[in-house]
Parts: sequence; C-alpha cells; structure tokens
Amino acid sequence: MNIVITGASRGIGKAIAEKFATENHRVIVCSRDETKLNALKLLHPSIITYSCDVSDRDAMLQFGDFILQTFDKIDILVNNAGIFIPGKITEEEDGVLEKTLQTNLLSAYHLTRKLAPSFIRQQDGYIFNMCSVASIKAYENGGSYSISKFALLGFSKTLREELKPHNVKVSSILPGATLTDSWQGTDFPESRFSKPEDVAELVYGIVHLSKYSVVEEILIRPQLGDI
Repeated sequence: MNIVITGASRGIGKAIAEKFATENHRVIVCSRDETKLNALKLLHPSIITYSCDVSDRDAMLQFGDFILQTFDKIDILVNNAGIFIPGKITEEEDGVLEKTLQTNLLSAYHLTRKLAPSFIRQQDGYIFNMCSVASIKAYENGGSYSISKFALLGFSKTLREELKPHNVKVSSILPGATLTDSWQGTDFPESRFSKPEDVAELVYGIVHLSKYSVVEEILIRPQLGDI
C-alpha cells in the first residue's frame, strides 16, 4: 500500500509512518522540521520525506503535486498535522485562531481536495483525520485548538458522506492525552497517557478490515481517563 501522512516527524504521525514502513508499505511524510525528518529517514530509509509548512495553502498543494508524481495510486491519506497552543478564547493572542485553523483544519482541507480526484477515480482508498477528544469535549484551556478540532470532526463527517458513493472510506480518530512532544515537561506520569504506537496500531488494524466495513469514528483515551 501507498500511504501519505502529514505532520509525521514526531508523535502519532511518526508512529503511524514507522508502523507502515516496518510492514513494507510505501510511505510519504511531510513536516516543516527537516532535522526530525532526516532523523526519521536514517531510521527508516524507505520512508520518503518532504519538507513544507502545512499551514501554507500553496505549500500543501505543491506537496499534493509531489505525491501524485511519486505514487501512481494513493491507498491511505492520514491528515495528522496539528498544533496546540493552550489558552482561553477570551485571553489568547490575536492570530492564534487563524494559525491554528490553518494548521489543524485547512491543511487537511486543501490536501484532501487536491488528492480527492485520484481517490474518486480509483473508487478506492482510505482517509483518516486525526481529530481529538477536544473535538467532542470543551476544555477550559482548549481555546482555538478545541475550535479547530470540532471543525475537523465536522469536515471528516461531511467528507465521509461525500465519498461514500465512491467506495472511499473516511475515519475520524479521536485520541485523548497521548505522550508526544506536546506534553514535554509535564508532571504527569507516563501511565496517564496513551502511547502514539497504540494509535498507529488502531489505524493499521482499521485499514485491514474487510471492504464491507468502515470505522467512521473511534475514541481512544488513557485508561485512567482524561487529564
């Protein structure tokens, strides 16, 4: 299979990329962090890396062109890229909402629209949108992040309905607190988090279900609940 993953130089995206690469699938990943991309490439030489800023519409469209030139068929798209800037709507700095929406929502929107004709033409494929528990539950310090994740879930649900007749599956993944770089410096023990590898295993398992089933939405939380 040919897999595309955005924001895959660390965290959940990286775990998904590594899972598919170790199972001998072809993987393209993007990130703006070239140092981390190079480190990933050293660990998994088969992974194709591409450096871009996902919040930039033109950069995402150029990434889409690169994908279409590299893969003759796209089996899986994982819209994973995202940022988290904690704060309250009433107190966060001007521009935080725009920056967060551009990264968490519009990157998925633009890249999916670029690749959608290929999925429709082949009448096959799978699109994952990495949402969040914050897509369904408001947090006091969630601010623009929560707004963007609510919107991403809405995008994912709408996309599911649009692509259903074309045999293209769409899944919304809603992780709770997951031990990634976003939690660097936290005082919480490791046991209070899900692991990125757990999310990767879920994605890998979902795509190996029969063609007659689709997981529309899946929620994964730490065993002890939300933080």
